Amino acid sequence: MIETHAHIFAEQFDEDRDDVIERAVEEGVERIYMPNIDSTSVDRMMEAEERYDSCIATIGLHPCSVQKDFEKELYVVEDWLSKRSFAAIGEAGIDLYWDKTYQKQQEEALAIQLEWAKKYRIPIILHCRDSFEETLALVEKHNSDELTGVFHCFTGSAADAQKVADQGFKIGLGGVATFKNGGLREVIPALDLNTIVVETDAPYLAPTPKRGKRNEPAFIKFVAQKIADLKEMPLEEVIDITTKNANDLFQYKG
Repeated sequence: MIETHAHIFAEQFDEDRDDVIERAVEEGVERIYMPNIDSTSVDRMMEAEERYDSCIATIGLHPCSVQKDFEKELYVVEDWLSKRSFAAIGEAGIDLYWDKTYQKQQEEALAIQLEWAKKYRIPIILHCRDSFEETLALVEKHNSDELTGVFHCFTGSAADAQKVADQGFKIGLGGVATFKNGGLREVIPALDLNTIVVETDAPYLAPTPKRGKRNEPAFIKFVAQKIADLKEMPLEEVIDITTKNANDLFQYKG
């Protein structure tokens, strides 16, 4: 399995990060893509990448870290992009759940990062909490043959999923897919499995039956199992296809 979204560098793992990685490997997690948050998380992320063979860094500015002076944060991202290669731009996007004060700045920051994804020909990991339409509109505006990515933590309708696929993007399914009232039980059976990648968003959004606990990459098996159950197909087939999707998205060469 490929874990396409986990903040393994987060302080919630400081006490037992080695054990967390070991459990993930034991469950068959081959790689863990780590979306960056902002300038304060880069060093911790790089340390995790250096320490663990399975952990792969991305670079970007999370929308919840966008403030008035977001240009300074983007300068840090741009500087890193000039120094070395990354698996993706991210985590970027728009978040209107907590606060809409900096919506304009979030949209500007996302537009810049979409252009960087095209420039460096790497995918972009999109955060779109309470902002699916706004995020999609910017993707449509900036889209080209060079742009691809994933709508992380997808919670929309089957029609929304088709709009994502039409843009050449993948759908990231995580713990919400397992929630009784998550809204995806009726949606997942209608989704094209070739458009899906699996994720946890660890340490957040732990799937059922671990809901309420700290999430970790090993729990991705519960997400894959729920998809298999809802689509009435073998778990192994779900794992094979979503793994191929992730490898194609991140252009992993092995």
